[in-house]
Amino acid sequence: MYPTLIDFGPFGIHSYGLMLATAFITVVIVLQYELKRKGFVSELASSIVMAAAIGGIVGAKLYSALQDGHLSARELFSTSGLVWYGGLIGGCVTVSLVILRSPNPYLPTIDAIGPTLLLGYGIGRIGCLLAGDGDYGPPSDLPWAMAFPNGTVPTDVPVHPTPIYETLISFTFFGMLWTQRRKFEAIPGALFGASLCLIGLERFVVEFWRINPPVLVGLSEAQLFSIALFISGIFFIFWMCNLPRTEAAEASTPAPARQPQRSRKRRQRK
Repeated sequence: MYPTLIDFGPFGIHSYGLMLATAFITVVIVLQYELKRKGFVSELASSIVMAAAIGGIVGAKLYSALQDGHLSARELFSTSGLVWYGGLIGGCVTVSLVILRSPNPYLPTIDAIGPTLLLGYGIGRIGCLLAGDGDYGPPSDLPWAMAFPNGTVPTDVPVHPTPIYETLISFTFFGMLWTQRRKFEAIPGALFGASLCLIGLERFVVEFWRINPPVLVGLSEAQLFSIALFISGIFFIFWMCNLPRTEAAEASTPAPARQPQRSRKRRQRK
């Protein structure tokens, strides 16, 4: 594996960081295209992705701090301690704030975002594979098992390359949602709910090949969160389906652009 692609002494180009940047850029391009197709402000895509990056990192770090009971300044700026579900919560909060302050309607905008979550996640997992950061599974004798002798968390024993599993499943689910996205447009918000369901399903399944310890009824903490995420997605879909059509139409209508107020000059009589 190649944790560091180019080394400049104290600085370098790391494979995980490069793939993370690739994920952000790809999501911006796809999201811009989708917002433009819907007739919304497409320039908002970069602000959304930036907010997701900041909120995701802060949320992941805060969740990690709650688990460990402390968070130092050094850990805040390190690449460790990035808990994915903490990042998802933090990213959702900051992205929601950006959308609500924009002229774009909230529900159709998060529908455009939903499938890109799987796309960006799948690309990011390629970085985990290249870095060998310990996200792999238990030892395996399968033909595609891999060893990570030069990884960030090295191992000479062939193991399940779970980042590959996650990338393949994420890309498959993204393709399913992307090709069917127009069918969801009659019910604003339903596509985002379906995205949450598939994100939860992907992580729940792959956790069976991860080495995270079980915490309840044989399930890991990530699997318990995945179940909650799946249920939240189902609940969100049913909520949107039962939302009165008048409210759904209002939620799908772009806010009117603010026009600058012109000062009216009174005519002076001669």
